[in-house]
Amino acid sequence: MSEVVFIGTSDAFGAGGRRQSAILLRNESGALLLDCGATTGSGLYALGIERNEIDCILISHFHADHFGGIPLFLLAAIYEDERRHPLRIAGPRGIERRVRELARAMGHGLENRPFGFPIEFAELGAGSRLDLGPARARAFATHHTPDSMPHGFVLEGGGPRIAYSGDTGWFDGLPRAVAGSHLFISECTYRRASFEYHLSLETLEQRRPEFDCGRILLTHLGAEMVERRCSFDTADDGLRLKV
Repeated sequence: MSEVVFIGTSDAFGAGGRRQSAILLRNESGALLLDCGATTGSGLYALGIERNEIDCILISHFHADHFGGIPLFLLAAIYEDERRHPLRIAGPRGIERRVRELARAMGHGLENRPFGFPIEFAELGAGSRLDLGPARARAFATHHTPDSMPHGFVLEGGGPRIAYSGDTGWFDGLPRAVAGSHLFISECTYRRASFEYHLSLETLEQRRPEFDCGRILLTHLGAEMVERRCSFDTADDGLRLKV
């Protein structure tokens, strides 16, 4: 990838007034949206990013702050953008069913909509690999609420390798899963280890020697972390990185 844009960097509750999880990855082959939280639409607008630029949406797990923005993204693509080129939506097993159920629950069912562009849904499970156009993704299982089907990803696209934790608490296989990445985008919801299914600054500082990777950049910041600067770099909404 050649550029990473952080559209949303908060936890599920919008800590510090930040937007929910969404990261844009760009290279010469196109653009991939990594997670699409419920606030993604306003984030794209605020940062001047056109929805039409996005070729693929890759979802880490089925929590609203990570995939709740997809139904309105699709409606905007139909009625505002008049999109004509294909869109791929990839994620854990059941991704198409979950997106359609979510859209119906929100009152914006996708059935009988005048789609002027093809949509392809693709599934990834732990250990699987998928060519998404702008990047090749390898999925790995993470330690988060099981019914959300949580995964992290390692992404390669002809440049530096980027790893993304999605939402996870500590598990011993995490350093191995992201080993060799040039940039590891890690969630860090808490300052102190206090909840099984999310990482903390305390844990990451203790475990840092176990990671064989380049820069570690923290996101998914909760109220304890949102204003804190520490031994790791932290991402803010709108941060743009050349990698």
